[in-house]
Amino acid sequence: MTDISVLDLQNLRHLISGFETTHCKMQEYAQESQDLQIKQFFQKSAQSAMESKQQLMQFLQ
Repeated sequence: MTDISVLDLQNLRHLISGFETTHCKMQEYAQESQDLQIKQFFQKSAQSAMESKQQLMQFLQ
């Protein structure tokens, strides 16, 4: 893999942080939801955000 620029590194950090925040918020919303469909929606959204974060983290290895 080639080296990434400082700007690319900053952008990755920003995106990873955003997906982490989204993951945490979606988990919180899922825990607070009473409706099963809404709870499942937030759980799937949290999982998707975590998967996106993990994919981006691969660029840092």
